Amino acid sequence: MPTAAAPEPAPEQDVHFLAVDGREFILVGTAHISRESADLVREVIERERPDCVCIELDPQRFAALSQKQRFDSLDLKQVIRNRQLAPLLANLVLAAYQKKLGVQLGITPGTELLEAARAAEGLGIPVELCDRDVRVTLRRAWASMGFFKKNALLAALLESLFDRPELDEAELRRLRSQDVLSELMQELGRAMPEVKRVLIDERDAYLSERMRRAPGRRIVAVVGAGHVEGILAALRSHQQVDLAAIDVVPPVSPWLHWIGWGIPALIVGGLCALAITRGSAVAGESLWYWVVAAGAPTTLGAAVALGHPLTVCAAFFVAPVTGLLPMIGAGHVLAFLQTWVSPPLVSEFERVTSDVLSPSRWWGNRLLRVFLVFLLTTIGSMLGNWVGGAEIVRSLL
Repeated sequence: MPTAAAPEPAPEQDVHFLAVDGREFILVGTAHISRESADLVREVIERERPDCVCIELDPQRFAALSQKQRFDSLDLKQVIRNRQLAPLLANLVLAAYQKKLGVQLGITPGTELLEAARAAEGLGIPVELCDRDVRVTLRRAWASMGFFKKNALLAALLESLFDRPELDEAELRRLRSQDVLSELMQELGRAMPEVKRVLIDERDAYLSERMRRAPGRRIVAVVGAGHVEGILAALRSHQQVDLAAIDVVPPVSPWLHWIGWGIPALIVGGLCALAITRGSAVAGESLWYWVVAAGAPTTLGAAVALGHPLTVCAAFFVAPVTGLLPMIGAGHVLAFLQTWVSPPLVSEFERVTSDVLSPSRWWGNRLLRVFLVFLLTTIGSMLGNWVGGAEIVRSLL
């Protein structure tokens, strides 16, 4: 009876050698859901015995992987106060999608990065976590996009939940090939250059500079295959990178402040103009119309999200107030209230990356219900403000 064939070793093109300024850098390009990559990483480290091993992880992600903790230690109220629910949702969907791929192949996403750390520690080799803080990366990516790009990205991420990818190790080997990855990066750059610049280009520069600063003459770096080409180019350029400049979240554009305050100013100014030119009765009718227009769809959004009864009732009154205060969104206020009156359970944090893959489970998981409240009431509030504002302008004309 013939014996089963041994797994095919990872291609040699996954390992790249570069000598720069008397130092040797050995880059191992990996797929984060590939069993072969995990085996390759350990093999390279044990064979090369470098002075230091650099890993494409930041301390937060490393702790999440090594300690099996992801969202259960999340301070959700603080996230809402910082107005970071949308980036968190994007991160959650990406994590769930990657986990879905990993489950098909029987391997936990990021295993090869942990394998690199374990192999280095077993040989007494220092480990450097060289990636930028994932929170900074997400916030920079979110800040770099306009309103429509943000919605397009969220729609694409949510659409991925319904995708059912069927990948095997042979397909992963094809995806790791240089030509395919270069094509993928080019497509990403054409579709969303702002996102590609933050997620790929900036991190290539960040990772390469951290590798330069790593101790020792021979460095093994374990990074996603999509970063290899950019890191090699950055190392060859000998150009130092100002890490501080790409490690901060840029401030909001002053124009956005002006636009944000423009709608409330239009509403208040329009009501005042109506009171002066057509009388207080007409102004009162327009004010009541705007309150109902803002409150009704926001309340409907909270109800569709199956928010707590207090959240649903509060939505009608929150929407008109937040419509005049652009620095406070109705979605954030109501999500905070939902978290306060119906806090998610620890078990719901633990299974969130599984529940997010099934749309029907969003209403059964309190954490995901907070996201639903945020998304649906934000949409309702925006729609209501535009309809109410348009009615005021129509009355003036």
